Amino acid sequence: MHDPTAPPLPGARTETKDTTCYMCACRCGIRVHLRDGEVRYIEGNPDHPLNQGVICAKGSSGIMKQYSPARLLKPLRRKPGTERGANQYEEISWDEAFGTLEERLRHLRATDPKKFALFTGRDQMQALTGLFARQFGTPNYAAHGGFCSVNMAAGMIYTIGGSFWEFGGPDLERSKLFIMIGTAEDHHSNPMKMQLAKFKRNGGRFIAVNPVRTGYAAIADEWVPIKPGTDGALLLAIIHEIIALGLYDRDFIARYTNAGQLVNQDSASADFGLMLRNTEGDIRNPLRPHNFFWWDRLSQQAVAEHTEGADPALLGHFQLPDGTPAVPAFQLLEERVKAYTPEWAADITGIPAATIRRLAHEMGVTARDQRIELPIAWTDCWGKTHDSVTGNPVSFHAMRGLAAHSNGFHTIRSLAILMSLLGTIDRPGGFRHKAPYPRAVPPNARPPKGPEAVQPNTPLNGAPLGWVESPQDLFVDAAGEPVRIDKGFSWEYPLSAHGLMHNVITNAWRGDPYRIDTLLIFMANMAWNSTMNTSEVRQMLNDKDESGEYKIPFLVVCDAFQSEMTAFADLILPDTTYLERHDCMSMLDRPISEFDGPVDSVRIPVLPPTGECKPFQDVLVELASRLKFPAFTHADGSRKFRDYPDFVIHYETAPGSGIGFLTGWRGKGGEKSMRGEPNPRQWEMYAQNNCVHHLVLPPSLQYMRNWNQGYMDWAQQAGLRRDRDPVVIHLYSEFLQRFRLAAQGKQPGRQPPDRLRQRVDTFFDPLPFYYAPLESQAVDTRAFPLNAVTQRPMAMYHSWDSQNAWLRQIHTHNHLMVNTRTALAAGIADGAWMWVESPWGKVRCLCQHTEAVEPGTVWTWNAIGKASGAWSLDGDANESRKGFLLNHLIKEELPTAGGGSVSNSDPITGQAAWYDVRVRIRPADPGEPGETWPRFDTMQPVPGMQPAPKQRGWWAGRMTRGDKA
Repeated sequence: MHDPTAPPLPGARTETKDTTCYMCACRCGIRVHLRDGEVRYIEGNPDHPLNQGVICAKGSSGIMKQYSPARLLKPLRRKPGTERGANQYEEISWDEAFGTLEERLRHLRATDPKKFALFTGRDQMQALTGLFARQFGTPNYAAHGGFCSVNMAAGMIYTIGGSFWEFGGPDLERSKLFIMIGTAEDHHSNPMKMQLAKFKRNGGRFIAVNPVRTGYAAIADEWVPIKPGTDGALLLAIIHEIIALGLYDRDFIARYTNAGQLVNQDSASADFGLMLRNTEGDIRNPLRPHNFFWWDRLSQQAVAEHTEGADPALLGHFQLPDGTPAVPAFQLLEERVKAYTPEWAADITGIPAATIRRLAHEMGVTARDQRIELPIAWTDCWGKTHDSVTGNPVSFHAMRGLAAHSNGFHTIRSLAILMSLLGTIDRPGGFRHKAPYPRAVPPNARPPKGPEAVQPNTPLNGAPLGWVESPQDLFVDAAGEPVRIDKGFSWEYPLSAHGLMHNVITNAWRGDPYRIDTLLIFMANMAWNSTMNTSEVRQMLNDKDESGEYKIPFLVVCDAFQSEMTAFADLILPDTTYLERHDCMSMLDRPISEFDGPVDSVRIPVLPPTGECKPFQDVLVELASRLKFPAFTHADGSRKFRDYPDFVIHYETAPGSGIGFLTGWRGKGGEKSMRGEPNPRQWEMYAQNNCVHHLVLPPSLQYMRNWNQGYMDWAQQAGLRRDRDPVVIHLYSEFLQRFRLAAQGKQPGRQPPDRLRQRVDTFFDPLPFYYAPLESQAVDTRAFPLNAVTQRPMAMYHSWDSQNAWLRQIHTHNHLMVNTRTALAAGIADGAWMWVESPWGKVRCLCQHTEAVEPGTVWTWNAIGKASGAWSLDGDANESRKGFLLNHLIKEELPTAGGGSVSNSDPITGQAAWYDVRVRIRPADPGEPGETWPRFDTMQPVPGMQPAPKQRGWWAGRMTRGDKA
């Protein structure tokens, strides 16, 4: 056995290379140790700002991902005459693969670009994939967020101009009280663990609100179990208490939110529910005028907001000189939450009313009585100079547990409003933004506005994904019907900022709103865990029309590994691993910024591509060049960029803008940051600096950035913001009210189809409200009394890692976790086989008793269960024999009263509601097979894959097969 402490072998060549991990989306800095060109060890980079040397089980196990026998190593084409799903492929060259794609895509782009759809999973380069779709001219592009947490992004960005995770988070260094709600243990993993450890050592109090007590919640000072999908009721009840007790930060919300802005209360007016405009007020930004009214408590009259010396009334009913009745927005919020008492919420959430009152009191009193003051002078956007920065040290963190429900948007709006009432936005000890946020509410990018945007051989006239501000921004035709295959940005899902990845296969199969020709899927296991009701979706991929052609004629899958999805592909493109390619975590996309300033990072290859793998980025650049997209070619048609690294160096958002994918070492000699001319040595300079560029802002620009004039000036100059006006918090959303007015027929312009008027009128409420998840409204909850949820384990990430030889030793299969009392009441023993049934399907699985889940909820780890033979696992591996997939129980569509169906999604954003499923449980019958159900035919290896070893070990740096190194 090799002794790791022994000197290197004689003649061995050892080296260490820095890059960025991709074993989850945390993106920690790593140092990869190699011997003779082989990965020997991966450690955290102590000089990296994100993880500071800390590494988790996933990160250190990247070595086994690199040498996984599930690697796809050659381009493959489905054998003529074979069926999808049969996994019968033949090797082809990259020239053939590119030729096939070029011919097909060139024809579609020249005839009907929308017949090409590009949907990507957990990629980190949406700025590139989105650019490719826009240049192609297809509206049919979406990314992972619609299936993951678009409600989190949209709910917060439409309220405070920023969101959790990449774009903001809790300041645990100064916080005194931390509430984590709806967060599993995989999100922001290493930084969160580091921050929580320090927070608790410093005496902070940690409260976890979650149906399940695992991961972070296991170390909480208090666990508050809650029924899934009821978080909005809890938050509204807490807001009720905060307002009733007067524990909100009045000074903060009066100056920095729209709480004091006067709202038109003339129900006969076409502007009912909109903010009253002051024609003589401050326009500042013509695209978003700030000419609102306050009711000045001192002079008892309507004045321009932020009039020097005025103090806005937050409560009361008033009348303008022209007779228009008006109220401050805060008055409407106070009226909205009046009925949302702790007693009301207790019946819904399962949390005692006394606990809700205590939590609200603790939040309010901590924020009020433990205020922080930092001696940092700054000037706000209205010209007032402040001698210090103050903060209310209550912080929150939330993620998919709040988002993945059909009521998630209003739930997250409620959370953002609670944070604002406590005065915690971008202040010490509370929520703090990370560049490029805060941005305007909503950000300026708009999707195209109609079918005329889709023209042959022409880029779209807007980004395929964007932020809708009014009905005029919807991507619909003259009849109000959707232009996109997923129906994003339509009256069905108007604020679908990330698209609806989970709807594309079903809609394309049905031909609703039309048929497509080619679907390109990147890094998304949509025939397994990245879909809802897996069995039906697999059938759709194989279904044919009357002519015998597949209903989705051509399916291209790009991935690094053989998966359940690759078996359905007509063309497989083998991607590289993260250790074999260039990547950038860009300010144009999803950077790794810190509270103190912008941070972006890169991946640098530490190994050459294995086999014939190509980075998907290079594939896109090659295709874009061959298809002569304007952004990728010169006027004479010649290509601009040699490959993806060359593209990253030389691409600019506009000619001469100096803004590109990376912010560091710009300028001809690398002397500039944020913006500057392309630097041919940019990648080299990142490699010399831990693959990171970190710009620390002066302290005066690090806080109150929504309203900090110095920050706004800098952000505009740096290209992070188009404008420099304040980003006022929207406790009351005028944008939502505009949709409601259209649904009510009160405003001219675009109108929803009649079948959708009531839906839009109901859900587009300018103030958050609670409603039961749509699935709970559609099914008999007495027959299906339990909520079922999944979460990712800390040691695994999506499908990728349950084929990892080291991580499999932690989780080789999953159980359904059931509260002991619930399981015993159903007659199910600990460790016994059981059935879990929803209205849409059933699964046989193993039961595990636990006290760490509330009695009305069952849960399991996501994506550990595998189809037999997938991911190069043995056909009878535990993952397929004992592991199971809860997605078989989840329906992507719900029945409607009229006999039709509607996407099982949030009606505002289109967020997949895969945490809403209702189930019942029963023991398996004696004599039933001791294995999971449903089962599928065993997948066989495809050409080019290395044979899977019967035994897997790590022997002196080499994969072993049996007893042979």
